[in-house]
Amino acid sequence: MIVPQFWAEGRIRERIEGRQVTIRRFGWSDVSQAEAQAYADTRAHEALSRFRAGQQVVRRELKRAYNGSEGVPIREEIVRREGETVITRNSYGALCLNTPNVLFADIDFATPVNRTVAFCIFAILFSAAVALGWFTRSWLFGVAAVSLALWLTYFLATGIARLRVYVAGGPEALARTHVETFLSHHPDWYVRLYRTPAGLRVMALHQTFDPADPRVAECFRALATDPIYVRMCQRQRCFRARVSPKPWRIGIGTHVKPRPGVWPVNPERLPERQAWIDAYDRAAEGYASCQFIAALGSGRVDPAAAEVQRLHDDLSKANRSLPIAWNRVATTQRIHPPLFPAAILSPFGTTNRSARSNSHCTARAISAAGTAP
Repeated sequence: MIVPQFWAEGRIRERIEGRQVTIRRFGWSDVSQAEAQAYADTRAHEALSRFRAGQQVVRRELKRAYNGSEGVPIREEIVRREGETVITRNSYGALCLNTPNVLFADIDFATPVNRTVAFCIFAILFSAAVALGWFTRSWLFGVAAVSLALWLTYFLATGIARLRVYVAGGPEALARTHVETFLSHHPDWYVRLYRTPAGLRVMALHQTFDPADPRVAECFRALATDPIYVRMCQRQRCFRARVSPKPWRIGIGTHVKPRPGVWPVNPERLPERQAWIDAYDRAAEGYASCQFIAALGSGRVDPAAAEVQRLHDDLSKANRSLPIAWNRVATTQRIHPPLFPAAILSPFGTTNRSARSNSHCTARAISAAGTAP
């Protein structure tokens, strides 16, 4: 995990085979701005050499706080360091805890569609639609019947999925069952469980992990962890948890100033940024980012993980009697049909619009700043 203090951009412009080619690369350093610039220039020259050799080269790296170009570290303001743990402010202004080796996994409450069930329903309805079209000798009627089959598949599949969640005791009970099932197969694990606005957060305490460890991937799969978060853990080689509320959940309608919030900002804009942060901190005082629910498992605690746990609980106010800054969409669990039944066709197969909204929000936040969920 790398969260640098200094950033720079190197640019090389050269005419190659009659074309003007510009290569831009970022550089970073914890030592000085000059070292960051030298590294940026070195990376730009290396990329140009690969371009001359005929390799496919991205000419300009994306300037993003989190989930930027491959190989580019987290680009956020460092608010605090505690050993290997770094607290940063993401692009919409919330604080995020970044740790290289203490496993966090956020589980969004969703209503998963069984794709086999959805396919069987669609196959039956599609066959009926084709038969109706052939029987009426009308292609227009057949197309209409197929469209109706898609809609009916969506509503029937989501209805079955919602019934399954209801029978399981609700989305929180279902998510907790996933955690308890995983722990029953891994009795040496010890985790703390937290309630978040969108679901549950799991923190492993029994040992530390490399994000590339196969056991981490197994845990993420078993708990149905957000796939975007999983990908970012692997890319940035760190685990991440948001420890202060999202601004729109505490009555602040704007992201951190100036936009787009990528660090560093122009020094002339720092007073504007600080004014926003001061207002945000005042609004966030009365809210927790998550609430501690239970500790489950073996009871064995790694000292390094315990230090991160204390920092996480302090910053997120997980043990204080404060309300969570709730996301109304996430808590009401409302489902609205999209223009097309994408939930059935999507690779993740969720029907809960709030879960998709949270994933989209997470995607935007991570692509621009990292949300940790």
